[in-house]
Amino acid sequence: MKLFTKLTLFITLSKMAVAGLFILILPLLVEDIAYKYNDFYLREQKKKVLQVIQKNGIDAYLQGEENYGSYTMLKEEYISLEPATPLSFHDTIATMRRLVEGDTLTYRVLSHQLQANQRTFLLEIGKKTATISQYNKPLQRVALYVLGGLIIITIVIDLIFTRLLLHPLGKIISTRLLNRRFPFKTQAPPIKTSTTDFRYLDDSLVELMTRINAAFEKEKEFTSNASHELMTPISILQSKMENMLVDTATDEEQQKRILGMMKTLNRLKKIVRALLLISRIENDQFPKNDTIVPSTLVAEVMEELEHRLDEKNLHFSSQLTPDVALPHLNHDLVFQLIYNLLNNAIKYNKTGGSIRVTDERLPGAYRLTIADTGVGIDPRDIPVIFDRFRKAPRDTEEGYGLGLSIVSTIARYYHIQITVDAAIDQGSAFTLTFPL
Repeated sequence: MKLFTKLTLFITLSKMAVAGLFILILPLLVEDIAYKYNDFYLREQKKKVLQVIQKNGIDAYLQGEENYGSYTMLKEEYISLEPATPLSFHDTIATMRRLVEGDTLTYRVLSHQLQANQRTFLLEIGKKTATISQYNKPLQRVALYVLGGLIIITIVIDLIFTRLLLHPLGKIISTRLLNRRFPFKTQAPPIKTSTTDFRYLDDSLVELMTRINAAFEKEKEFTSNASHELMTPISILQSKMENMLVDTATDEEQQKRILGMMKTLNRLKKIVRALLLISRIENDQFPKNDTIVPSTLVAEVMEELEHRLDEKNLHFSSQLTPDVALPHLNHDLVFQLIYNLLNNAIKYNKTGGSIRVTDERLPGAYRLTIADTGVGIDPRDIPVIFDRFRKAPRDTEEGYGLGLSIVSTIARYYHIQITVDAAIDQGSAFTLTFPL
């Protein structure tokens, strides 16, 4: 999962978690705010009553009576004044039940003790609790709307900021890591970013690629020198052995030994050439500017291998589409790829067997299949047949374990997919899928 996707999920889920928690506690918050506002309202009403008493006297309410009581029309609020014995409290606010005209109602009541006309009075101002909570639902709904809008706005802002923040990292990945093939012949310009970590990462990757290129140049130099240094003594030894064979003083036993040594020397020569070829392919030392016609290429390969078909009385058939052209390849490498597969199809085939080459055009790909009726391959060995120096235990013919390794190396070089379908004594089929 990409970093931006993870951050997006984290931002969204964290805000949803906060929103969920807020929704759970919202009713309690709204109710608490409503009660606090109501208590504030009761205190303000008390101040107004005390101001009237201070200005006009308590008779403005009592009007000659012992106590005073007043209710609103719907009994939502009330105010009362009545004589009381002196108590220690000054102001209290509590939820109480009151009997009003035969109805028992619940009020939020402010109680205040005051002195007037040398007497103690108890002032009560109450508001019905039902009216306190009547706006809770609308307030909760408005709060949820506001919360939802804020969450959407903050998520959008966070995503835009995150995308802008990670944009340099995306450029580093796309220009330094993705679709880059070794060797790194060119370096993209430095990434513009104000983030120190991204700048450090970019500089480190550039430095690492520079070191890799330097090591690659040394490896190429070593490959060239090794090719010369290894092939020269081999050629000298081969020449001396050939001279010894034509020497009349050499008896038959010595000639057999010399032939055995020449055979081993030829084997060493082929191993060196194969390893050098694999090294050159892996080091990207082959151009990719040829266009290959598979039907023509297979015909060229069989011109070199045709004489070997007669040795085992093999039948060869080719059913290839003539107008298929594969661009951006190297003729010599693809020739070597097909040559090795057809050579193995001949080498490990049964006497009187057959070899069949077919193709198939797919959307965005071209598939070439080389099938034989040979000794086949144990399905358990298929995952390792492309490893270097691996040979089937039953193989008694001469082999160096590098033919299929070269095939695999060339296939990876051109992103060609290789699949193998084989069974013991039932032949094998190698399918090459070329991307177009």
